[in-house]
Amino acid sequence: MKLGVVGLPNVGKSTLFNAITNAGAQAANYPFCTIEPNTGIVAVPDSRLDKLGEMYHPRKTIPATVEFLDIAGLVKGASKGEGLGNKFLSHIREVDAIVHVVRCFEDDNIIHVDGSVDPVRDIETINLELIFADMEAVQKRGEKAAKLMKTGEKKYVVEKELADKLYSHLESGKPARTFEVESDEKQIVDSWFLLTNKKVLYVANIAEEDIGQDSLFVTKVKELAQQEGAEALAISAGIEEDIAALPDNEKAEFLSALGIGKSGLDRLIQTSYSLLGLISFLTIGEDECRAWTVAKGTKAPQAAGKIHTDFERGFIRAEVVPFDTLASLGSIAACREKGLVRSEGKEYVMQDGDVTLFRFNV
Repeated sequence: MKLGVVGLPNVGKSTLFNAITNAGAQAANYPFCTIEPNTGIVAVPDSRLDKLGEMYHPRKTIPATVEFLDIAGLVKGASKGEGLGNKFLSHIREVDAIVHVVRCFEDDNIIHVDGSVDPVRDIETINLELIFADMEAVQKRGEKAAKLMKTGEKKYVVEKELADKLYSHLESGKPARTFEVESDEKQIVDSWFLLTNKKVLYVANIAEEDIGQDSLFVTKVKELAQQEGAEALAISAGIEEDIAALPDNEKAEFLSALGIGKSGLDRLIQTSYSLLGLISFLTIGEDECRAWTVAKGTKAPQAAGKIHTDFERGFIRAEVVPFDTLASLGSIAACREKGLVRSEGKEYVMQDGDVTLFRFNV
């Protein structure tokens, strides 16, 4: 999973990136501090994997990972090449989903590029630039389909009509992800790789004193996200930076003192998983205990293929026990004795937290 962290200059984007990845991206009080995207690989926190490590004492415990890209701040006119617009747009095309950081705090010491804090305006600034870029792409698709309609193939008529409808939708200021389509039309739109068709998680960057409550700024961001079918959560990038600097044994105490159950990173990854429709299944053994990420709806052979292509090609069956069952009984042997290890075939759809052993022919 690759997430692009975007936002206007000076909204706390790089500060948040530093906090959650410890990658040391430069953060400063001026636009375009980030030019080439910084990259950080982050382990997905998973208490189930920690528990399996305690049970099996493997040589290695390997979590699932998420890749974060800290992408340059955007300004008005980016779709026409203003600022670092062209680079910004090309980097967004590479990611699976967008983490859009929005400033929701007042601070006279930190310059806002538009002179005041207004999260809805800031969101619209970036969304409009992405929409403008998509309008250009959709227009080209429509023009190409119009030329190919002369071949008499019906699919080009469908593409031209779809491009026209989508262009009107974008022109009204709405992102492609809110465009209602039939399943066959969705396949066409998805193949156009539009920027505003990507899933979005809005991160409202709040001041420390606003932790635990929704300010008017945060409420507005959440309302806008709901209208778009996006996700939103509030995080204090400054506090996350403090948490990241603490030893592991002090983090829980610090979170408790703040009245926060989970760190911003934990909540960010969990929300991203939900947004992208991802789950984790688990494998165990003396060598390693490991979490693997797959999309919801993935069948057992394809999940096996995540481990090794030979596993998918030679798939026989999957031996599956839910994590909670294994944790409560203490071992696979105990689960077998009670008949709780299931044998699943090629049509089995993997579930989050499945502890799985794949059987296959070489």
